Amino acid sequence: MTDTKTRWEITTGRSLLGLYFLAPGIMKFLAPDMHIALMEHHGVAFASPLMWFAALVNIAGGLALITGRHVRRVAFGFVIYILLVNGLLHDFWNFGGTEGAHELQNFIKNLGILAGLLVLAGASRSRAVFAANWWKSDRAV
Repeated sequence: MTDTKTRWEITTGRSLLGLYFLAPGIMKFLAPDMHIALMEHHGVAFASPLMWFAALVNIAGGLALITGRHVRRVAFGFVIYILLVNGLLHDFWNFGGTEGAHELQNFIKNLGILAGLLVLAGASRSRAVFAANWWKSDRAV
C-alpha cells in the first residue's frame, strides 16, 4: 500500500464505505419510529434499544472509516453487523412477492458491502489500541 494510486483508491473506497454507514446512522436519529417499526415488522425483539445501539454504531464506525481510525477493527465489526442485519432484517425467506424480492435484493447487496469491508480489512494494517493514541489516524501510528 505504498503506491500513491493505491492509497487514493483505498482512501476513496474507505470513505464511501464510511458514508454508507454514517448516513443511515444519522437517519435513525431523525426518524427513530420508522426504523423501530421496520425492525418490529421483521420480528426483531428489543427493537427500540437495538435501533439506538445500531444508530450509534453506524455513526461512530462510519466516522472512524472516513477518518482512517482503527480501519481493520471497524471493518471486521461492520462485517458482523451486516451478518446480523441480513439475518434479522433482510429475511427474504419469510416473505413472498415483491417484499420477498426486495429483501433478497438487499440481502445480496449487503453481501457486496461485506465483501468490500473484507477487502478493506485485508488492505489495512493491524494496530494495537492504546489509551494514548486511540484517536490518531492509522497512518500516524
